[in-house]
Amino acid sequence: MSDASTTSSGGFPNPLAWLGRGTLGLLSEIGRISIFSGRTGLAAFSPPWNLTQLWKQIVAIGFYSLPVVGLSAVFIGAALALNIYTGGNRFGAEQFVPNIVVLGITRELGATITGLMLAGRVTAGIAAEIGAMKVTEQIDALKTLSANPFRYLYAPRFLAAALTLPILVLVADIIGVMGGWLVSVYALDFDSTTYIRNTVDFLTMEDVSVGLIKAVIFGMVIALMGCYQGSKSSAGATGVGRAATLSMVGAAVLVLAANYVLSTFFVQIGI
Repeated sequence: MSDASTTSSGGFPNPLAWLGRGTLGLLSEIGRISIFSGRTGLAAFSPPWNLTQLWKQIVAIGFYSLPVVGLSAVFIGAALALNIYTGGNRFGAEQFVPNIVVLGITRELGATITGLMLAGRVTAGIAAEIGAMKVTEQIDALKTLSANPFRYLYAPRFLAAALTLPILVLVADIIGVMGGWLVSVYALDFDSTTYIRNTVDFLTMEDVSVGLIKAVIFGMVIALMGCYQGSKSSAGATGVGRAATLSMVGAAVLVLAANYVLSTFFVQIGI
């Protein structure tokens, strides 16, 4: 689109032209991401699988993320318990603190906070790694050797994130509930036995399952955004850094959007 078509007769920007350009750009980007996601999913769920790369990515994405996930979860659980106690105290409903803490963490906060933490740590790392491989022409070398980058590079990261994120979320749920228990017992004078009994009695498998299903979707989103932005990064350190930034922001936004869509779906079907 020429510059003349984006300005009005008086030399001012034409808002309709800018809006049209932005809409077309957004639709084009959605199409490219959709095609990339389809090709990655096809490579991930069809043999043969590169088990060496898959195990390497499981360790990198899952095991090395445990410290940040654990620390985030314990503070989230503690802060959640304090805020629920403060709000419940206004209505004399402090006894519901363990119920709301375990419900909020297992259904929402455990999966969402873990997804956001990995969007910052894992997505940017994947984008930077693949971006560096692209600008140094390692991906072109793979193609020359008849190695499919989708099967060798993207699929192992996609599968590793989808497999390890539910485990990380389960760990975050346990640690987050323990964080709420610590604050409630040692700062809010709750009885430990009563708190644990109320937590166990209120928790259902459906609550845990909701968070784990979300975790699988979040893992796919996190890996796809890192691989996609890394594969389209431009040459130089600036291009790789921009790809890492865009992947992190895109993954965080998509995790929050997917969380809302999935929460709405589960509410609609009564889970």
